Amino acid sequence: MTLLDDLWDFSDPDLSESRFREALADDRFERSEVLTQIARTYSLRGRYPEARHLLSEAERHPHSNRASVRILLEIGRCHNSAGEKQHARCLFVQAWQAALDLREDALAVDSAHMVAITHSGDPSLEWNRRALALAEASLDPRARRWMASLHNNLGWVYHDDYRDYPRALVHFERSLAARAAQGDPEAVRIARWAVARCLRSLGRHDQALEEQQRLLDEGGAGDGYVHEEIAECLVALGRETEADPYFRQAYDLLSADPWFSQNEPDRLARLQLASR
Repeated sequence: MTLLDDLWDFSDPDLSESRFREALADDRFERSEVLTQIARTYSLRGRYPEARHLLSEAERHPHSNRASVRILLEIGRCHNSAGEKQHARCLFVQAWQAALDLREDALAVDSAHMVAITHSGDPSLEWNRRALALAEASLDPRARRWMASLHNNLGWVYHDDYRDYPRALVHFERSLAARAAQGDPEAVRIARWAVARCLRSLGRHDQALEEQQRLLDEGGAGDGYVHEEIAECLVALGRETEADPYFRQAYDLLSADPWFSQNEPDRLARLQLASR
């Protein structure tokens, strides 16, 4: 891997794009590889035609084997975002094998985790475990940083696909520990939310509510997911009247999120009904 990855701020694709645009003039970086990352900033903003155009340009230019892996990954992400999971999966598997051949552990882990995303159930577990095993064994710190995300992903597979909440909690707690070691406050906050969400599924409603309330008090007033969870915990505890304002706030915040509206219509409908 190169310094190219250090230019990323995934919370700000616009800023990331400007950094990568500047990198095009920096001879430390390969043009085609930089183009793949600019394309990714477009994908993150839902600008898929522009992303595909840049990836086509990256393919046309002479490029290294590592850039080829990135091209496969980013084309795959475009297809996955468009709901073309089978096509995306084939590209991710190609990227995985190519990255392994190059001993680019971080890219291989990224590829395997994307294969897992195109699956559910057992195949998703298998690919997440494969990615985790490589991350744990790697000497590349960029590959090892993936462990937090992979434990989170495994937690959600066990939670959503298997309803195996005790095992899910183990992975969410490992993800939280890894995030804490990395020292990213926002990532730690999200990991804490996932632990608390799983506690609710385990019926440990008082603990879940206490943690979600802490997250709210620590600056989560603008987080619709925290409001939603507080409301759901209060309902589970038989405190429906107290839940009403949290449902309303959750609906106001999450209905304004295009991703949530598109991917979680049932949850949004519940929030709308509960917020009346």
